[in-house]
Amino acid sequence: MSPNESHPSVTLRGSTEVVSDFFVYSVNSILYQRGIYPAEQFSRVNKYGLTILVTTDNELNKYLQSVLGQLKEWTLQSKVQKLVLVICSVETGRVLERWQFNIEIENNKDDSNNSSDSNEQQIVSQIQAVIRQITASVTFLPLLDEPCTFDMLIYTDIDIQIPETWEESDPKIIINQKEVKLRSFTTKVHKVETVVSYSTDTH
Repeated sequence: MSPNESHPSVTLRGSTEVVSDFFVYSVNSILYQRGIYPAEQFSRVNKYGLTILVTTDNELNKYLQSVLGQLKEWTLQSKVQKLVLVICSVETGRVLERWQFNIEIENNKDDSNNSSDSNEQQIVSQIQAVIRQITASVTFLPLLDEPCTFDMLIYTDIDIQIPETWEESDPKIIINQKEVKLRSFTTKVHKVETVVSYSTDTH
């Protein structure tokens, strides 16, 4: 490779596509790995050079498409700070795990033609590392030995238009928690950092 050779630029729109795809596959991976839904409701797909489990449940797919579709729109507008997936006990409502994805704008221009040099393979490698850590999370996270459900929170700028069917939520913080920081990835337009917190209470 010559010193003057450059990689294709990543635009704001292209970066938003990358980040949105990552959320689809990472959320599905978390729901599968943490046993929130039965394993038979997932099928294998190839993405990022990995085999990833994604849900085949129609209602869950509709919900994820609704939330992540809105997230994508706000990300394109540079209006999102983070996505949080919380896992709660069905019986008590207690928050057991909190997966937080911080979204940082590294190239802060809001036009869709905005671009930044980046290496596609480098991005894929970074995302691979995050997905692998999510898959390996079962080795360090406490066993979820009770029926659990999940919710998704999006932290946005205050000036966005919230869909009528949505409602404001408390942050669902875990009181006594341990926190594990996973790998991050960057498109040079967006940087996404992943942190998982879990309850250390036994009851």
